[in-house]
Amino acid sequence: MDAALDMDAVRDDILLSTLPNIVFDGWSLQALRDGAQMAGYDTATMHRAFPGGVPELVEHFGDWTDRRMLAELDKHPLDEMRVGEKIALAIRTHFEVLEPHMEAKRRLLAYLAMPQNFGMGLRMLYRTVDAMWFAAGDTATDFNHYTKRATLAAVLSSATFYWLDDRSEGHAETWAFVDRRLGDVMSMGKAMSAMGRAGRLLSHLPSPARFARQIRQRAGNAPVDTASAHMAENI
Repeated sequence: MDAALDMDAVRDDILLSTLPNIVFDGWSLQALRDGAQMAGYDTATMHRAFPGGVPELVEHFGDWTDRRMLAELDKHPLDEMRVGEKIALAIRTHFEVLEPHMEAKRRLLAYLAMPQNFGMGLRMLYRTVDAMWFAAGDTATDFNHYTKRATLAAVLSSATFYWLDDRSEGHAETWAFVDRRLGDVMSMGKAMSAMGRAGRLLSHLPSPARFARQIRQRAGNAPVDTASAHMAENI
């Protein structure tokens, strides 16, 4: 095993040992130091693993969550599922991976809400929804690539807050919430598609402005009937 893979394993070890400390110390350098010590690594190794300190630890948590989610999704017959079912499963799997670390996730949202960390939060969210669409087999390279991810990011963000406060058995209310939101997105997508088809149909119809212009031109060139002119004068 090469040094890079060894260091990846070290990062995972330190992360998993740090997560329980975050409940008490938040996403802090103290939590990271204690986590490294609990994992059996000295301070020098900790700095090698996370030279960027806590921000790098946070991003590694997002990377670890995405890798675990994809590994779990590989256990399912995704080729036999519809796209909507794959996305719903990806969201559920994402939360199931985070289940043992719910409080760390809650603290993470507060950490990412700080102005200096806002950009990091957006990058992490994009990577997660991109991984979900990748698992669902999305190959779009046009504008749809971004609209799909933006839409899913909105669903995942709202579902995360719902999940953190969900006390239902087995998070049944969260899964129902996700299904409703995805259903709304699908309905909106179908409506937009129908509007697009209607727009293409209308583009083949005569232009009302051009039709009216032709009527005016013909009226101007036609001889004026005497009776009609007399009626017009008395209107």
